[in-house]
Amino acid sequence: MNAFGNVLWFICGGVVAFLLWLVAGLVFCVTIVGIPFGLQAFKLAKLSLAPFSRKIWMDPAKHPVANAAWAVLVGWALALVTALAGVILCITIIGLPFGKQLFKFAQVALFPFGSEVN
Repeated sequence: MNAFGNVLWFICGGVVAFLLWLVAGLVFCVTIVGIPFGLQAFKLAKLSLAPFSRKIWMDPAKHPVANAAWAVLVGWALALVTALAGVILCITIIGLPFGKQLFKFAQVALFPFGSEVN
């Protein structure tokens, strides 16, 4: 089921999300100050490529200042939009597994520092 879900996810927009996060990570990495944020964008790109086979371990207290800066600047908007899309997908039976993956993505989008995507 994970392989089928990942293929369907990839076809229905995962590749676009992956490319957008990849470009965002590269833009962040242009400056020395933005490199930590770029690395987190690469983490989100990795998750958006194939979320069904990924596990997430969260420890937001590991980097509280970096997570606070991320959450205030971009994290709250990313998490809100992703969670809203997850709710919309969960309304339908077919979209339920994809909505669940978006909720997983929303957690990492809010506090990416200290989280691991495997």
